[in-house]
Order: sequence, then C-alpha cells, then structure tokens
Amino acid sequence: MRAARRCGVCGADGAAKYRCPRCAAAYCSVPCCKAHRERCAPQREPPAEERAAQRGLSADSAWSVADILTEEDEQDRVPLQKLRLLGESEELRGLLLNPHLRQLLLTIDQAEDKSSLMKKYMQEPLFVEFADCCLRIVEPPEKENVIPEL
Repeated sequence: MRAARRCGVCGADGAAKYRCPRCAAAYCSVPCCKAHRERCAPQREPPAEERAAQRGLSADSAWSVADILTEEDEQDRVPLQKLRLLGESEELRGLLLNPHLRQLLLTIDQAEDKSSLMKKYMQEPLFVEFADCCLRIVEPPEKENVIPEL
C-alpha cells in the first residue's frame, strides 16, 4: 500500500491520493483538482531525446511507465517487457474483438472518476475475464509444489 501525501491545494495531511497529469502536483479531491487546474503550470518538459536517454530508450519510443509513476509508485510498476507481452497475447486479442468490451474500455478511458467505474465494471463477467487475462499475462501464477505421481 502506498503512503498518502499532503494535498498541495488544501494542505490535508496524508489525504492526497491523486496527481495532476500535467505537473504531478498531489491533491485529494475533485474540488481540489478543480482549484489546482485553474492555476496549474506544467513543469518544463525535457526534450524527447533527453527523456529517452534518461530511461535508456530511443527518442522515437512512445511513453513509458516511468513517465507516469513517481518513486513512491515504483512498487506498482509493471516492467515494460511484461507490458509488451499484452500485445503479443492471442487470448487477449481475441477478447478485444468483442465490441462490448471495447466500449467498456473506451468509457473507462474517457471517465473522470475511473476508480468507481472500474469497481462497477468489475461486476461485469466480460470485464473480469479481460482483467484476469491481463493479470495472468503480466503476473503469471507461480507453479505450485506438486508431488509427481509415481
């Protein structure tokens, strides 16, 4: 579990669960987000070549997980190699052919409150199947200690 930070808007200690995607400032609620958004000045973005060099990537690479995670979030990081496995999975590709699943994912992507929508969608069997498939790919279950039959 990650340690909560102080809200950069209202100052509530240990309440900031969210970060501004433009400047990475911590905030705790929708009202604080709105207040921050009115005065947000994004941090200077280093050139793509500089960011890529810092991460050991080529300049034409797309964003990496390092672009959105802070040091505090490192425990939640999924290595890029494992994320690439998602794109190689035939099972996952088969699931993504379902237009209903694609619509659910699009709705989540466009939602303001992604967390509550995710909780709602975790009641949908198709979405649970998708989430389980993704987890099996990036975190394969460990093999149990099984005694072979003689």
